[in-house]
Formats: sequence, C-alpha cells, structure tokens
Amino acid sequence: MSELVIQGAISGLLIGAIYGLVALGLSLVFGTMRVINFAQGTLLMVGMFMAYWLFVLTGLHPYLSPIVTLPALFAFGYAIQYLLVTPLLVREKAREPMSVLLMTLGLTLVLENLALALFRADYKTIQVPETSAVWFVGDYIISVARFWGLVALLVTVVALWLFLTLTDLGRAIRAVGQDRVVARLMGINDRVVFNYAFGISTALMGIAAAVLVPFYYTHPSVGTSFLLKAFVIVVLGGLGSMPGAAIGGLLVGLIEGLIGVWTQAAVAQVLLFAVFVAMLFFRPAGLFGVERK
Repeated sequence: MSELVIQGAISGLLIGAIYGLVALGLSLVFGTMRVINFAQGTLLMVGMFMAYWLFVLTGLHPYLSPIVTLPALFAFGYAIQYLLVTPLLVREKAREPMSVLLMTLGLTLVLENLALALFRADYKTIQVPETSAVWFVGDYIISVARFWGLVALLVTVVALWLFLTLTDLGRAIRAVGQDRVVARLMGINDRVVFNYAFGISTALMGIAAAVLVPFYYTHPSVGTSFLLKAFVIVVLGGLGSMPGAAIGGLLVGLIEGLIGVWTQAAVAQVLLFAVFVAMLFFRPAGLFGVERK
C-alpha cells in the first residue's frame, strides 16, 4: 500500500504542476486588477489548439510552440483588455465592476462555440516521443511528459518573480496591485499596466498548453475543468500570490493523487471543493495571501 501511496503522490504532484501554471495566470490578473477572469480556462484552450495545429501543419514540437504562441497569446490578451475590459472600467468607474466578470464569462462562451464550429467536438491528440515515455525510479513510474510540466512550472515561477521584482514594468504591476491610487500619484498609468498584466496572464497559457498537448486531449471545452481547479488553487494559495498559486497547484494535485489511491476520483473533487469553501470561510486571503483592507 505504501508504494501505491507514493506513486499516487508523485502522479498528483506532476499534474498539480499543470494546475499551478493555469492558476498563475488567474492569480496575476486578480492580484493586479482585482478582477476574476472567467475566460482563463478558455484562453488555455486557445493555446492548446494553437500548439496542436502548429504540430499538425508544420511539425513543430509542442515544447517549442511557445516561440509562436507566447507573443500571439500576449497580443490577444492585450487586445482583450484594451478593447473589451478597459471600456467597462472607464464606464463604470468601479474598483471591481461586475460587468467585467460577466464579460469574461461571455467571452468564454464565444470562444468555446467558435472553436466548436471550426474544429468540431472531436478530441484531438498528438503523439510525440514524450507522450508514452516513462522513467523508472526504483519501483515508481514518472511520466516524462508530466515531469516537464513540473519543470515548466518551476522555471515560469522563477522567471515571473524575477520579472516582477527586477523590471520597471514588473514593479509597476506590483505597485498597481498593492494600491492603484498611490500608483497613479507616483505617475504610473494603471490602465496601461492592466493591459500588460492581462497580456502576460494570457501568454502564460501558452506555456501550460505546450506541456499539456503531448499527453492531454485538445477539445473546445478542455479549459473548463482546469479553470475550476485554478479557482480552488488561487483561493487556497492566496489571492494574487504567485508562490501561492504554484504551491497551491501542487497541493491540489497531491490531494487528488492521494485520495485517488483509496477511492474514486469524484470523491477527490468533493474534498477539493470542501477545502475551497472552508478557506473562504476561515481564511479568505489564502495560505500565502495578505488580508486587504
């Protein structure tokens, strides 16, 4: 039984890294703009279709697809913020307008149905050497494709942390997230910062898509399940906390992996959402978040 538990923990941590990548984007937008982006999972789907078709049409390995998808998704996210979100912020003049949440939900429906019309509902998969490759460490099996997801999470967290702490734009994003009024007084254009934050958040889905496509199906509704997990992770790790999103993703994957050893996967989902509700009641700021007044 102990071998099964350890194997379940390993598998859970590896898939949890993918959850963490999705949660990073969600947490960045919320931490900067105080807005929940319901379209985050759908943007992951867009990234997965881009990586899939790049492989099918050009043979570009999914792990190299961010060369194309990162700038493309950044531009797409920047455009969404500039053309759709900013006008709502200007019109309502509210710190956290409900219309933005509803707009991202509507954008989700539009993008999912557009993908359904263009690519139909068939599950699309690809085969690369990493798809079925495994490493044996003693009695335990490590999926190569999922392992690279863990590596991608660690590299992305470090790169994002360096960006937010060492660059002028990164410090501006942090400043706006902490207090946008004071940031304006310091000469920071918060609307421009919002554009970049949303663009970066969307670009992160290109990284998550690159590590998902080799072993996960691509489908118009694929982002929904990841979005729900991302919400749990962001609340668990701390709203707006980058380390919290990464560690929260690993914790959620670990819970899934361990519970799956003893019972059905559905029970793990129930437990996860029970943790989600409990965190909202007893520590809304999450494990690594800071209470905001």
